[in-house]
Amino acid sequence: MIHAVIFDLDGTLLNTLSDLAAAVNFALRTCGYPERTTDEVRRFIGNGVVKLMRRAAPKGLDEAAWQTCFAQFRAYYLAHLTDHTVPYDGILPLLESLQAQGVKTAVVSNKLHDGVVDLCADFFGARINAAFGVREESERKPAPVNVFRAMKTLGVSSEETLYAGDSEVDVQTANNAGLRCVGVTWGFRERKELEQAGAWMIIDRPEQLEAVVKLTG
Repeated sequence: MIHAVIFDLDGTLLNTLSDLAAAVNFALRTCGYPERTTDEVRRFIGNGVVKLMRRAAPKGLDEAAWQTCFAQFRAYYLAHLTDHTVPYDGILPLLESLQAQGVKTAVVSNKLHDGVVDLCADFFGARINAAFGVREESERKPAPVNVFRAMKTLGVSSEETLYAGDSEVDVQTANNAGLRCVGVTWGFRERKELEQAGAWMIIDRPEQLEAVVKLTG
């Protein structure tokens, strides 16, 4: 039986793309660099905000200049974290349904830990039982460190847990933690990328996850 689902955050529970793109382009513009399209930013997302800005910044930028650019991004993003961010359609009913069935939920994200906790509190409240972000490099997915912490907090085993995410990083994370990964197609990656990464199952709508939970032993 499945007793818990661990979710990725960006591209899985929350559509954060507009706010991330705005912060990226504010930093690039402020530092005098070319801006990026929303589609470029979408493809850069998945390994945390440090990697996001390293991919978005001009190639060959020296470390001091990049650090200045990243500081601009971080300050802007923390001040505008929820300007346009919203849960994907069907997510809140899904979380409420899982809760009603006694299925525990957690979030493991490559965002900074404090931001993850704040976003989960703002958008999900008691619908999410635990939330973990990055406080040091060893916690960054695809490392399974925070997935193990989430399972310990929820009091569940790997056999009782599913992992849901929208990217190849999520598939790798689940594999590294010994979990089955349900890939979701409404986020920042296409179905073929999830297939190539080896997702255990792929779904197109949040309500399909409820059926997977019910049918998975």
